[in-house]
Amino acid sequence: MEDLRYLDDVSTLVLDKEKCIGCSLCTEVCPQAVFEMQGEKAHIVDFNACMECGACVNNCPSKAISVSPGVG
Repeated sequence: MEDLRYLDDVSTLVLDKEKCIGCSLCTEVCPQAVFEMQGEKAHIVDFNACMECGACVNNCPSKAISVSPGVG
């Protein structure tokens, strides 16, 4: 999604890898492909593509992801 950008380095997206249980729901619900599974944990692979929609936060059962929609 390299062509869909607003502003670089302003997203409030945070992933706590210690809390991640590897369910992969974030990779399934993110419309911008921000996340990717690497091994048994999710990783942010395209931070600047995050549009702070909150889909990942609302679907993360372990509360490993946070974002403040509208801030970034």
